[in-house]
Amino acid sequence: MALRSKMERHAVYFFAISMTHYNKTRSASSYHDTNEVVHEDEIYYTPQLDYKHPQWCHVFKLSNGEVSCSSPRGGHHRGSLGTRCLLSCDRGYKRLGQASVQCMPNRRWSGSAVCRKIRCHVLPLIDHGMYSCTRGFVVDSRCDYNCYEGYQIEGDRYRMCQEEGTWSGTEPTCADHDPPKLKCPLSRVKVAEPGKVTAMVSWERPVAKDTADRALQVLRNGPESGSDFPEGTHVIRYKVSDQARNTATCKFTVHVEVRRCPKLKPPMHGYLMCSSDGNNYGAVCEYHCDPGFERTGFATRVCQLNRNWSDEAARCVLMDIKTDVRSAGALLDQFYEKRRLLVVSTPENANQKYRLQNIMLQKAECGLDLRHVTVIELLGTPPRAVGRIKQQQLEPEVIEGLRQALHISTAYFTMVLLDEYGVDRERFVNPTTSDELYSYVDEYLLTEEELERLAMNRDFCD
Repeated sequence: MALRSKMERHAVYFFAISMTHYNKTRSASSYHDTNEVVHEDEIYYTPQLDYKHPQWCHVFKLSNGEVSCSSPRGGHHRGSLGTRCLLSCDRGYKRLGQASVQCMPNRRWSGSAVCRKIRCHVLPLIDHGMYSCTRGFVVDSRCDYNCYEGYQIEGDRYRMCQEEGTWSGTEPTCADHDPPKLKCPLSRVKVAEPGKVTAMVSWERPVAKDTADRALQVLRNGPESGSDFPEGTHVIRYKVSDQARNTATCKFTVHVEVRRCPKLKPPMHGYLMCSSDGNNYGAVCEYHCDPGFERTGFATRVCQLNRNWSDEAARCVLMDIKTDVRSAGALLDQFYEKRRLLVVSTPENANQKYRLQNIMLQKAECGLDLRHVTVIELLGTPPRAVGRIKQQQLEPEVIEGLRQALHISTAYFTMVLLDEYGVDRERFVNPTTSDELYSYVDEYLLTEEELERLAMNRDFCD
């Protein structure tokens, strides 16, 4: 009891000194505290501590926190004079203010505090991805990252909001590791058309797909669709790259087949002139005979789809000109579509123009043979008229028939050039040199194939 009385005296003394100091500094007419109101005209007194009513200060409350108090009286007297309370905040909250407060004689606590919710900063969005959080941006919230289709996450897959208000881990990225998808057309085989050694091949251009990129450029290595492909196998490649430089490639083959027949052998005493590549499907080979020989059999053969030649091979046989015929028509029929004719007419053998022309014709004989030209001479006038092909004599009626058919006069020197179809191509009334004669024959009467053949044998007569 003595100890208690001593404590009460000290408390009353401390309270009296505090109240006296407080009243001296006030200029207002009233005083307010938690428990009572005192006016200036009232007599001041020193309040006595009443331990029977220990609620000296109001109960200290801390939202989202915990208040742990200890009283001089002991027990759970949370509002008695001298009570000290320790203040702490719940997880996820940060204390602002005093860590502890004490109940003062003025019936007030020595300080205050609040618990504010801890927040992490708002996470930025990531390229090509997104995140979702369990509790927003407060403590213990977990934010999981996900990437859009076609992208893969690199780094932390989730981040936690920590008590310090910071995020765990680091910001991840979404990377594109998936290559585009590219599908080429199927390989194909094309047979060249008749008479061709190439084939036009077309296909649908492949379209690339990618889960990340929408616009992709497809590059081609090789001929484009719709091109003419030569014989053989050709590889067409396509390549595509996305923005992350992931690539995809594909390829297919185009095989062009040229159907071919066995190569033809040229006839003895003759040669072949073939179109296209000579022995491919649709090629046409024409048989030709050397001068002095004529063709028997089919003039042309065609390479067929089954790789066989049409018809039988022609032969070149020695040309046998029959001069014992009875009409000019029978004689000319032997040359039709085979030979060209040069008809020389003179009124007499002593004619100077004829003699000069005869010398030049003898020199030109080899060249005329190469050009498939046969010379017919009509010499003199009836009844002493003579007709000959080299040393073979013609019948008088044939001579007369030729003069009438070709309108050849016996009064002067004349030379008529006929093509292989009997058409009158050129007439000469004066001697003509071999070069001049060749120029007429080469210009009007030879085909391109014959000109090529002639060029190959140009030195034969030298």
